[in-house]
Amino acid sequence: MHTTDRTYRIVAISAGVSEPSSTRLLTDRLTQKSLQHLEQLGLVAEGGVIELAPIAGEIARATTTGYPGELLREKMRQVAQADAIIAVTPVYKAGPSGLFKSFFDILDDDVLIAKPVLLGATAGSGRHALVIDQQMRPLFAYLRALTLPTSVFAASEDWSSTELGSRIDRAAIELSQLVASDVAAQISGKTWDAHRHDDSRTTSEQLIEDDAFDYDSPLMRLAVGR
Repeated sequence: MHTTDRTYRIVAISAGVSEPSSTRLLTDRLTQKSLQHLEQLGLVAEGGVIELAPIAGEIARATTTGYPGELLREKMRQVAQADAIIAVTPVYKAGPSGLFKSFFDILDDDVLIAKPVLLGATAGSGRHALVIDQQMRPLFAYLRALTLPTSVFAASEDWSSTELGSRIDRAAIELSQLVASDVAAQISGKTWDAHRHDDSRTTSEQLIEDDAFDYDSPLMRLAVGR
């Protein structure tokens, strides 16, 4: 059992848009189970969920202008400061949603270095089960995140299956063990300092905290449509 005064932070990202949302339901189950296993390891942990649907307009604006607004910058700050990420998307037309992909497109390439990431997806049919391995893992590999061996896919018929609960539990155990190892802190610091960061993208924690741009200037307000 680990003992520490530190509070670990799990940030879950849900790209569900319906109400109620099976994507949000899977996100919540993964988050709750991960926090439970961290507690069993003797760690203090807290979790939060970033819903992408309410900030879809902000994401679209940042995609076209290159400059995120304050609300989106706060969400990015949460991602940068997290000890682990749970990323869950609905599957549309045999791929992760455009909203999900757009959010990660505007993150600085180094924000997720060595950060444990639990991948999840929901769909109406089991035919989409390979989307996580074929499309989501390559995205997070490019971002140099530590994706867990176990991912969780839930089709409509899976919600009544005990296998889904077992898979959620297995993925949560893997996440909790990686978080407890502090692997992200040991790797990401040196890697971040060794790379040049493009100031045209202000999504990294460093650029956010340094206020690299004056977002309230007349020119910047015009650029972002405010």
